Amino acid sequence: MPKYIYTAKSFKGEEKKGVLEAKDIHQLSQKLRERGFVLIKVKSESEKKGFSFSLPFRGVPLKEKMFFVRNLQVMTGAGLSLPRALGALSNQTKNKKFKEALLHIREEITRGRSLSAALGDYPDIFSELFQSMVNVGEESGTLDKVFETLSLQMEKEHTLKSKIQGAMVYPSVIIAAMVGVGILMLVTIVPTLAATFEELGIELPATTKTVIGLADFLTNQWHLSIIIVLFIIIFLSQIMKVQEIKKIIDKIILKLPVFSKMVRDMNSASMLRTLSSLIASGTSLPQSLEITSGVLGNFYFKEGMLEAAKKVRKGKKLSEVLESYRGVYPLIVIQMVAVGEETGETSGILSKLADFFEEEVANMTKNLTSIIEPIIMLVIGVAIGFFAVSMIQPMYSMLGAIQ
Repeated sequence: MPKYIYTAKSFKGEEKKGVLEAKDIHQLSQKLRERGFVLIKVKSESEKKGFSFSLPFRGVPLKEKMFFVRNLQVMTGAGLSLPRALGALSNQTKNKKFKEALLHIREEITRGRSLSAALGDYPDIFSELFQSMVNVGEESGTLDKVFETLSLQMEKEHTLKSKIQGAMVYPSVIIAAMVGVGILMLVTIVPTLAATFEELGIELPATTKTVIGLADFLTNQWHLSIIIVLFIIIFLSQIMKVQEIKKIIDKIILKLPVFSKMVRDMNSASMLRTLSSLIASGTSLPQSLEITSGVLGNFYFKEGMLEAAKKVRKGKKLSEVLESYRGVYPLIVIQMVAVGEETGETSGILSKLADFFEEEVANMTKNLTSIIEPIIMLVIGVAIGFFAVSMIQPMYSMLGAIQ
């Protein structure tokens, strides 16, 4: 059997790393679950010295999981047993991976395992947040309420992501068109001009030679060009997973004008919504903070949550811990957390504050196009200017020689 290098966490927040033999990842997850741990990260020992990555399109879309939770809430609320509900929902999904997971979970439940334990077999589909909330719902007998909270959580997350993706459509189309036109000019116009320059025997400047060389490469080595582009994409996606590099990039982003506010608001909204849902479901604050750190994209927001979890366990207030991260978290977040601690209404206050930040992000995305457009126009102008100068400069040199 293959060996897996894993990282797991207990529901008390204890982290564990090690190597285990298992038939596959699902069996590994099950073994850890039986020991009271949830699988967080895993890699085959044979991949230890190399890169490992997963393609994003092979996962289960958020929208698919959102409909699943909503329908599961309705079915279980109507008195339908979990195995029957899961069987019915597996027939509705079009995603093969999700269908197989639901059928496996149904089988595990009929054998006597709890839903949260069975969900642990699929950490790549059901996050630690999802598993923890279901576990708390099972223990407290409030599974219906947990499904309702999860459904709301996913709807808010989906809405926020949709708005951001929608705002990026226009810039993406413009950039794609610019790249397409640039490639078309390089493979059609530049070779003709290059042939003319060669016939005339003109001494070409360095910029012109660069453009002609690129055009020649794209024309004659187009298959190699595609491989290089794919390699760069994969390399960048992997290099972004290196903690030190991500730390530097996240720090730069937090200092960029305009974009820093959007990143802060997005991470704040995600943090507040997740933390509110976990606290409302009955999860302890230290554990809630650790789980919340896993859903945050920015390194410094994540670090703040993990540090807060450690200090809250020692008796410190969350607002006091966040004070030392004032440069990361917006001041209003720290102030409202303090109010929540004083009034005992932390979950409700965090939920309302999450609504506020989600609205802020939504308003910023409406203006994102007008912010990005001048930058795109500047980049296009520089690219066109470089190309024009590179191609026209030899012509001026030729006219000067004739005179």
